Amino acid sequence: MGSLLAISDLHITYAENREIVAGLRPESPDDWLLVAGDVADQLHDVRWALETLAGRFAKVIWTPGNHELWTVRADPVQSLGVQRYEDLVAMCRELGVLTPEDPYVQWTGEGGPVLIAPLFIGYDYTFNAPGCTTKEESLAYARDTGIVCTDEVYLSPDPYESRDDWCRARVALTEARLAECDPAVPLVLVNHYPLVREPTRILRFPEFAQWCGTVLTADWHTRFNTAAMVYGHLHIPRITHHDGVRFQEVSLGYPREWRRHGNPHGILRRVLTAPARV
Repeated sequence: MGSLLAISDLHITYAENREIVAGLRPESPDDWLLVAGDVADQLHDVRWALETLAGRFAKVIWTPGNHELWTVRADPVQSLGVQRYEDLVAMCRELGVLTPEDPYVQWTGEGGPVLIAPLFIGYDYTFNAPGCTTKEESLAYARDTGIVCTDEVYLSPDPYESRDDWCRARVALTEARLAECDPAVPLVLVNHYPLVREPTRILRFPEFAQWCGTVLTADWHTRFNTAAMVYGHLHIPRITHHDGVRFQEVSLGYPREWRRHGNPHGILRRVLTAPARV
């Protein structure tokens, strides 16, 4: 019986991380792999990593992080915003990798049956910086401290006016899809960002939380029958529980980070080890 494994924040722009990805192997021919975003900054690197992994795992399911959506000058592909996301989805379909635009699939191996729901939500600046109540105040606070996400330079929301508008559109679309799922089958929700704010509380720079999710998803893990929530982005790999639901950050992170903590949970994280909650 295969296992449901997960990883995020591969950041293969770094040679050390690329070497790690080149060496990743399933434990069983039946293993599935969830990739929760931030594979790389340029499309050709994303393709290399996903193609490599898709050739080894029985199924690979990807959801975008912020880095895949960047449009950096060095990338030969200069598409922006929604078009860039659609380019990534088209690439994944060429490779046989599932995305948030595909039907949710059922996992029946270890810990199943569960329905795997890859999400693309984004953020809307509602995880406010300390003492702030509006997006404008929160961004001003971040600029004063010098802690500003690089998305402000490289992540275009085109054709939306703002990243928060794009986020709200994705929330509405995704919420409708989840509501149509059979409530008798537990879900594994996979998103680059945590669906609740609590995991961001330990950030070294709390003002960075505004680029880490939205309050609009705060009750999804209780409204929908959720076995587990898998995310990345924070580069703080750990397991927490919120309202009895397991939240698991599966990030690899930058070399300076994983060298420091030594990947105590392993590089590929097992998502389900017991029968799913019903």
